[in-house]
Amino acid sequence: MFGFSRKNSPLLGIDISSTAIKLVELSKSTGTASTLFRVEHSAIELLPLNAVVEKKIADPELVGQSIRKTLVKAGTKTKRAAIAVAGSAVITKVISMSASLSDAEMESQIQLEADQYIPYPLEEVNLDFEVIGTSSASPEMVDVLLAASRRENVDDRVAALEIAGLTAIVVDVEAYAMENACSLLLMKSPADEGNHRTVAIVDIGAATTTLHVLHKGQIIYTREQNFGGQQLKDEVQRRYGLSREEATQKILNGDVSETYEAEVLNPFKEALAQQIGRALQFFYSGTTFNRVDQILLSGGPASIRKIDVLVEDRLKLPTVVANPFSQMSLSPSIQSQELMREAPAMMVAVGLALRGFDDPRGFN
Repeated sequence: MFGFSRKNSPLLGIDISSTAIKLVELSKSTGTASTLFRVEHSAIELLPLNAVVEKKIADPELVGQSIRKTLVKAGTKTKRAAIAVAGSAVITKVISMSASLSDAEMESQIQLEADQYIPYPLEEVNLDFEVIGTSSASPEMVDVLLAASRRENVDDRVAALEIAGLTAIVVDVEAYAMENACSLLLMKSPADEGNHRTVAIVDIGAATTTLHVLHKGQIIYTREQNFGGQQLKDEVQRRYGLSREEATQKILNGDVSETYEAEVLNPFKEALAQQIGRALQFFYSGTTFNRVDQILLSGGPASIRKIDVLVEDRLKLPTVVANPFSQMSLSPSIQSQELMREAPAMMVAVGLALRGFDDPRGFN
């Protein structure tokens, strides 16, 4: 089945993005609540060009080889993994069902009625569901989250894992993995805030920037915009005659050129702030909300120095760079400085790794 499995044992969280494989393995540690989880292994491996195109795996063999390299780099021996498909590849719908039905009865009824909700032949999709709570319409009904994706979207990811010698235990949705990681972060807030706030998570990818808005710990709004870190990388490559790998490394290190900050980086930051502002305006105009309490920046470009300062200044909203490891302890093998630098890009991988445990949000 596709989606919402729960296993109480460690899983590799593997985020297959358009440009890189990102891997995180967690364990539960003893001690205070602030160090409930420990990072055992972590690694990032760049993907070959066009191995993933528009969030779809174009070459499972190349992706599988890259996952294998990531495993070696991370030094993990774990063979069970959680992966995710992009939200744009998933159809979700909340339906109401009788609370008296067992899981098996719900599954049978959903299979019989799925053609009402899914615009594809059932043999072409992976389908799963999860009860999310009592329906507001009636205490005798429950709301059920139904999720479906074209089978090829799931099969290509599973095949890539198998090429790397791994088994897919969970296939999740990127938005829900992000929600898990964010809910863990928000737990550190005071009791009267935390998951009760309205938080905008801005995930800056290579080609797209996705706005997720969380309210009371759950995603209530998602919007993608065609803007991403690849635009910065392309301009650095073009202007300074660098290779893809050189541009990536120099951007991370901040040592591109004396003219880089003024001519390239600052315009990119300004454009990002404008994109975030525009996405928030769409959110406000399409909902009853007129403000968010905080902005969390995630994704590789969120590591750019002081990008949060500029966004906060332009949008007049508290803005921080997301660090899913901020409440975790680290195994001795982890290079903490490198991990902290990569942290904003690891949100989805962390959310997936949490699927091996009773994560902070969890489905009922």
